[in-house]
Amino acid sequence: MLADGSQPGSNGNEQVPARPEAKIFHHSFAATPIAVRTALRTALARFLRQLSPDEAGTLELVLAEVLNNIVEHGYGETGHGTISLSLVRDHRGLSCSISDDGVELPPSCLARSVDDTHRPEPENLPEGGFGWFLIHDLVEDLGYHRANGRNLLAFRLPLPPVQVK
Repeated sequence: MLADGSQPGSNGNEQVPARPEAKIFHHSFAATPIAVRTALRTALARFLRQLSPDEAGTLELVLAEVLNNIVEHGYGETGHGTISLSLVRDHRGLSCSISDDGVELPPSCLARSVDDTHRPEPENLPEGGFGWFLIHDLVEDLGYHRANGRNLLAFRLPLPPVQVK
């Protein structure tokens, strides 16, 4: 690729249109329920024109589950800490990464049952215990890493490519 975004063809003069550059949304906020609500509104507003109502609802559901879990279980009652949310829309969907310095994510949250069709009965789960099943069902490429006292959770919402106007 050349500096002007073109690619040389067989004779070096043919222009190939460059793919639009993806813009990264990044937002850091306090680990409190009110700050999570504000972060959700801000993230949804940023991508609203690029998402259908169903896609926006899925994004809101997944982010609300993850962010509220971090506040409740990662920081407990302290409310001390910072959550960082990064989102980028590209040809593969909406890639999301969330980092925090709360307690480590239990491995059971990321484990999927061998039989993906089996779901526990909601009445047998603790309050909110169904959230990770929803997250697993709605996202792709879910991954988690902890290093230097920080958690990083990343995933992708599969969405059709953005139509360039």
